[in-house]
Amino acid sequence: MKKQKFGRIIMTSSASGIYGNFGQANYSAAKLGLLGLANTLAIEGSKSNIHCNTIAPTAGSRMTQSVLPEDLLEALKPDYVAPLVLWLCHESCEENGSLFEVGAGWIGKLRWERTLGAIVRQKNQPMTPEAVKANWRKICDFDNASKPQTIQESTGGVIGVLRKIDSDGGVSTNHTGHATSTATSGHTGAIGYKFPPFSSTYTDMEAIMYALGVGASVQEPKDLKFIYEGSSDFSCLPTFGVIIAQKSIMGGGLAEIPGLSINFAKVLHGEQYLELYKPLPREGKLRCEAVVADILDKGSGSVILMDVYAYSGKELICYNQFSLFLVGSGSFGGKRTSDKAKVAVATPNRAPDAVRTDTTSHNQAALYRLSGDWNPLHIDPNFAGLAGFDKPILHGLCTFGFSARHVLQQFANNDVSRFKAIKARFAKPVYPGQTLQTEMWKEGNRIHFQTKIQGTGDIVISNAYVDLVPTSDMSAKIPSQGGQLQSALVFEEIGRRLKDVGQEVAKKVNAVFEWHITKHGNIASKWTIDLKSGPGKVYQGPAKGSADVTFILSDEDFMEVVLGKLDPQKAFFSGRLKARGNIMLSQKLQMILKDYAKL
Repeated sequence: MKKQKFGRIIMTSSASGIYGNFGQANYSAAKLGLLGLANTLAIEGSKSNIHCNTIAPTAGSRMTQSVLPEDLLEALKPDYVAPLVLWLCHESCEENGSLFEVGAGWIGKLRWERTLGAIVRQKNQPMTPEAVKANWRKICDFDNASKPQTIQESTGGVIGVLRKIDSDGGVSTNHTGHATSTATSGHTGAIGYKFPPFSSTYTDMEAIMYALGVGASVQEPKDLKFIYEGSSDFSCLPTFGVIIAQKSIMGGGLAEIPGLSINFAKVLHGEQYLELYKPLPREGKLRCEAVVADILDKGSGSVILMDVYAYSGKELICYNQFSLFLVGSGSFGGKRTSDKAKVAVATPNRAPDAVRTDTTSHNQAALYRLSGDWNPLHIDPNFAGLAGFDKPILHGLCTFGFSARHVLQQFANNDVSRFKAIKARFAKPVYPGQTLQTEMWKEGNRIHFQTKIQGTGDIVISNAYVDLVPTSDMSAKIPSQGGQLQSALVFEEIGRRLKDVGQEVAKKVNAVFEWHITKHGNIASKWTIDLKSGPGKVYQGPAKGSADVTFILSDEDFMEVVLGKLDPQKAFFSGRLKARGNIMLSQKLQMILKDYAKL
C-alpha cells in the first residue's frame, strides 16, 4: 500500500467492545483493541493515502441462525452492511480514523466526548480526594463538552492545566478579583494559541430562531425569507455567522489560554468584525478554528483579539474577529495597537442618508439567548444587579443584528448575497423594550452606521460599517440563463435519455411541464418538458403554447429533489416547491424521471 501510495483498511469491531457486554470480557477487549490499532494505522498511513476505518456491524450470520428469529435475520442481512464497507474502500472517500455502527440499513458515526473537567489542585499544594469529591459534579458535567479527535488535542488540555498551575509568570488574580499581569512573557505565550477545533451544526430552525431574536418580523413582508423555511428564497441572515463562531467563547475556551487567568465577570465584548465569503447555507455543519491573534495593553484593561475561521470542508465560509476587553488587566507594558486588528471607522461628519427604527420587545433578550448566549446577565435580575445594572441588559450582538438588518433592508433590498462584511464597536448597553435607531451614511459600497437609543440619544453602537458587494459584481455572479445552474445539466440529461423513447412516453403522459428555476429569489431560468406534441422534447425557455403544470423552486431545492434528499410532497406543503395548473399530472412526471430518464 505504501509503495502504490494508496490503501483502504477496514477493521471489524463490535458493540461489545464499545459498550461492554456481560460474559464477553475477552471478546470485548479484542474488539476494542482493534479500534485502537485502527486509530494508529490511520495516523501512520495518512501521509501515504492509506486510510483505516472501523465498523461495528449488527448483522445476522450462520452463528446467529439458531438464536435470532427468521424475520429478524432477514432484516439484519449482511447486504445492509456491505455498501458502507465499499464506500469506505473507494478512492474518493476521504474518511480516515473513524468508527461507524451499521445495521439494517442504518449507519451512525461515533466519537469520544470529554467534559470540560475541573482543576482540583493548586501550586505547591497537595491534591486530595476531598478536592476531587468537591468538584465531582463539574468533573462529570457534559454541558459544553469538548470532542478531542487527536492525542495532541487530548494532552494539550492537560499541558494547559500544568501551565496554569505551575507558571510563575503570566496573569494572576489579585485581591480585587481583577485580572492583572505579573509578566508580559505570559501574554507572549498566549498570542498564537490555537483552540481545539470545534463544529457548529445548525438547521433552518436555528437560523429562524436567530432572525426572530434580532427583530425579523412577519409584519415586514420582506423578512419572511428569514423566518419561514418554506419561502422560495429562504436565507440565513448574514450576521448569523457570529453564532457559528461564538462557541469558542461560550464553551469556556478562554480559560484554556496559557498564561492568562481570566475573571469572567470582568470580560466585556468591545468590538466585532464578521466577513462572509459566500452566503451562509440554510443548514450545515461548519468546522471552526479559533486562534488568539494578539493581546493589547489599553491601560485600564487589556484586549484579546480572537480570530475564528469557519469552513465547509476546505472552503472558508466566514471569518469573525472578537475583541474582548478585560477590565483592570492593563498597564503591563504591552503594545496599544495591532496590525491584525480590524479597525473601527468614524462615521461621516454630516446628516445621515437614511434612518431606520425598531422597538425591541421586553422579551428580546430572553428570545435572543436561545441562539446560544446563556449569560445570566441578560435574563437574571439578581445577576444583573451584581454587575451594576438596574435590570438585565440586551446582548450587544443582538443590537448588532438589529443594525445589520436595517442596513440590509435600506441599501441591499434584503439580498444576503450583497453582504460582505460588518464591523461594530459596542459603546453602551441597551435594555429590552427600548427603541433602536440606526443612522446610516452611504459612501460607495461601504455603509457607515451608528445605533442610538431613541429618546435618550445614547449611542450604543459606534464607528461601525457594513461593506456590500457591488451590484456590478452581482450581475456577473447570478446567471441570467440556466447554463451556470446545476439544474441545467439535469434537464439536458433528461432530454438525452428521453430521445429514444419520447414518442412512447408522450402517448402515456400527454402533458407539458414548465419549470421556473430561481436563484437568490429571482427566476434565473425556465425549462419545458413537452410530452404532448410529436415525439416529446426538452428545451430551455417557457412552453411554446400553454403548460399543463408549472413548477417554481430554487436551483438548490431542484437538485435536492432530483437526488432524493427532498421529498417533493414535503417540499410542496412547506412552500419550497410551488405549482400551478393540473398538479395531479405530477404523478406522471415522477414516472418520467424514475422509469424513463432513470435519474
